[in-house]
Amino acid sequence: MHPEAKSAQADLLNLKRKVEAGANRAITQFFFDVESYLRFRDRCVSAGIDVEIIPGILPVSNFKQAKKFADMTNVRIPVWMSKMFEGLDNDAETRQLVGANIAMDMVKILSREGSRISTSTP
Repeated sequence: MHPEAKSAQADLLNLKRKVEAGANRAITQFFFDVESYLRFRDRCVSAGIDVEIIPGILPVSNFKQAKKFADMTNVRIPVWMSKMFEGLDNDAETRQLVGANIAMDMVKILSREGSRISTSTP
């Protein structure tokens, strides 16, 4: 959901208006919960939004920075992900490996679901 949207439904209706005005694809806000993205994609289909929905993937190498970014944009960081970065504040190399592994796992799942991938960096 866009951080300025009043609700998930309002966000969906706004996307539908953009598509009706000529948008031919959409890129999502970054996320870490693949199931949420898949539910959003399915809601788009149900609402008659028939464009490519590209999932935004944010590879994380600095968890504190990613958390701040997530807080500013109302993105939920799953507990399992927070736990993976626990104790790694002073270990940049391991943080990069953990972040790359998380992003890779997301890409694998999303690719199997037929999604095209977009990555972003903070």
